[in-house]
Amino acid sequence: MNMRVLIVGCGYVGLPLGAELVRQGHEVFGLRRSASEELRAAGITPLNADITQPDTLAQLPRHFDWVVNCAASGGGSAEDYRKLYLDGNRNLIAWLATSPPKKLIYTSSTSVYAQNDGSWVTEQSPTQPEAATARILAESEELLVAAARNQFSAIILRVAGIYGPQRGHAFKQFLSGEARIEGGGTRFLNMIHRDDLIGAIIAALERGAPGEIYNVADNEPVTQLKFFEWLAAQLNRPLPPKVAGGEELQRKRGPTNKRVSNAKLRAQLKYSFTFPDFRAGYAAEIAQFSRPVAPPPTQPRGN
Repeated sequence: MNMRVLIVGCGYVGLPLGAELVRQGHEVFGLRRSASEELRAAGITPLNADITQPDTLAQLPRHFDWVVNCAASGGGSAEDYRKLYLDGNRNLIAWLATSPPKKLIYTSSTSVYAQNDGSWVTEQSPTQPEAATARILAESEELLVAAARNQFSAIILRVAGIYGPQRGHAFKQFLSGEARIEGGGTRFLNMIHRDDLIGAIIAALERGAPGEIYNVADNEPVTQLKFFEWLAAQLNRPLPPKVAGGEELQRKRGPTNKRVSNAKLRAQLKYSFTFPDFRAGYAAEIAQFSRPVAPPPTQPRGN
């Protein structure tokens, strides 16, 4: 069945998600704060609005079967997080209340888990983060869970660190020589390739149960040391230097160290990963990085 879909935040994840939904035959609208020809080129109908400004939503169409809120702050302060994630979701729910969608997907973060002992966490694990930004994400989840109790079909995806084409924080740091191994490098990294995040969102739209929470991470959490050892071997580069503790980084995000289980995603949504671990996912990025640059043309091109 073809659906009428709204994607809030048509950026690194939302744009290719919309393009894939268009390819599947759905009618897709993309909400951004400013117009972009990228959306039209992908077959997505652009809508200009800002979910932090409810007045901008008032005149937009609101009859959607599926809504995906994957708006991202790109960093920012706790106040920025509060405006986009907490107030933004509240405004979105209020705007859609007169014509609620069959499903609303919200992409949260695994940063809501504060565990720091390297233990496995599931959707049932406590979420009591220390970092202010993560606490706001947890509040945003509570807002969506409450909406689901009131017959608003909200689903929460807790997303691990996203990587893929032109993205991957630790990978970019390694390439630039800025990477550092914190302490003994025993802290676990939890990752998800952009293509698998898109696949998981579509699986949640098609098969997810309203009110449920699903972790979206690949099959293999990896320690920081093991990750950099693998990159060093693949690229024939030295390991990054070790630093004691990584205190500044820990203060910024909270002292978290956990392994995120994706068992519920695989069991309930029957999701099968394209890139089940970081090795499979980064192979394409390494191949792209290693590919020789083509020489410039000998004849100038016309304007």
